[in-house]
Amino acid sequence: MSIIYLMIPLGIIFAGLAVWALIWAIRSGQFDELESHGWSVVLDDDTKPPPVETENDSQDEVEREPDS
Repeated sequence: MSIIYLMIPLGIIFAGLAVWALIWAIRSGQFDELESHGWSVVLDDDTKPPPVETENDSQDEVEREPDS
């Protein structure tokens, strides 16, 4: 029964810390524009990535003779 004298104040402290963390997050802008960061991946630039070099491509370059 004496543990309740410890658990109630600890619970109140943890609840206070949770409320403080929520208020801090709201004031610092953590919850502003929740969807824009997710859509930035989907709506990426239309530029094409550079071609990927495969093993066959690199071997072809070695086997080719220089044009002279």
